Amino acid sequence: MLCGLAAGAWLGGAEVPVKLANPALSPFAVSLCMVAGVFAGRWTLPAVLKGSRHIWKDFRAAPHLLVWGILAGALWSVANTLTIFAIRDIGLAIAFPLWNTNCLVGLFWGWLLFDELKGAKVAGWVKVAGGAVAILAAAFLLARASIHGVSISPGHAQQGILAALGASALWGTMYVPYRKAYVSGMNPLSFVTIFTIGELGALTLLVAFAGGGLRSTVAALAHIRGVVFWIFLGGFCWVVGDLFQQYATKLVGIGRAIPLSNTNQIWGLAWGALVFGELAGASRSQQVTVLAGSLLMLAGTLAISTSTPTEQENQAARDVILRESRRYRLDEARLLAAQAGEEREPASGRRSQQDWLIAAAAVGVFVALARWAARPAIPFSTGWGAVMALLLVATLLAAGWTLWRVTRFN
Repeated sequence: MLCGLAAGAWLGGAEVPVKLANPALSPFAVSLCMVAGVFAGRWTLPAVLKGSRHIWKDFRAAPHLLVWGILAGALWSVANTLTIFAIRDIGLAIAFPLWNTNCLVGLFWGWLLFDELKGAKVAGWVKVAGGAVAILAAAFLLARASIHGVSISPGHAQQGILAALGASALWGTMYVPYRKAYVSGMNPLSFVTIFTIGELGALTLLVAFAGGGLRSTVAALAHIRGVVFWIFLGGFCWVVGDLFQQYATKLVGIGRAIPLSNTNQIWGLAWGALVFGELAGASRSQQVTVLAGSLLMLAGTLAISTSTPTEQENQAARDVILRESRRYRLDEARLLAAQAGEEREPASGRRSQQDWLIAAAAVGVFVALARWAARPAIPFSTGWGAVMALLLVATLLAAGWTLWRVTRFN
């Protein structure tokens, strides 16, 4: 539950660097740059936290998950590109709650394919499903309060809505490979690395055939390289949130993890209102709507976070793990231990020279891009920005420390 809430904080914060950039770029160029930051994060953090030897050991034990990891990366890449189209056409305030309907898509897949909530009491269903609906309703309330003064072209509204709903369907379905990996004993730190093949492959095809070509897209980014650092940073921050989201999915399932991470909208609203002054001059009714939406989202979050799985639910989860072990001829004891955050053969904890080279390369890229970064030409409250950044660090330390203490990132 704590990982799910930390995911919401970091996924909401990941939108901030992209907003700071405010570039006049095509959605494909923005997505390509963001995926570059995601690539750096997905390789650097697992290498530093666990070591690359552990990653390859995981995939040798369950090689079929290579296909699922590539599929998940492709789904993420296409969905992320659709969100950029949606933001361009209908604005972040309207697009955010539309693509956050992925919590209902994920809840359906978790129930259908992985027997989530099987054996749950009525109170459990009410807390999880009701909490998801409450968070979704709160998202629409917050969107309503955020769109004052926003002008949307009728010609773009329909395609923007379709893009946001398409992203919702893809992101909700993306959790199927997640869950598939974790009931097969995969460590989240291992699984996210293989995403990069699907992400880069799918996005390269999109740029080549629909985005004007890879060469012209890279040239456009080089022409306004002052904003590239911010988009790259947004991709890296997204990975931090996604890692917490992955652990939440592994430990409590799709139905509980997605709604908790979808509290990213309240974080996005806080950044927009406090740091960028987006609600400056809002009317009394809009302020009341923001308060009501925030309280409703907190109520939904509280409902889900207090929905402890019953023994029947835990047994259903174990049955799914045993089903996967028989299907792919995997070691049942290893899978059950992995689901509990344990390892029968713990990693040595030593990092290879390759791991430190990966980390050094990522730092080098950040330093190079930061040298070119331009100061954003938009209103920005330094004081509130510092407060929000400290809150992000606090969630990172709280969830990261708890996760390490309980599972040692296993």
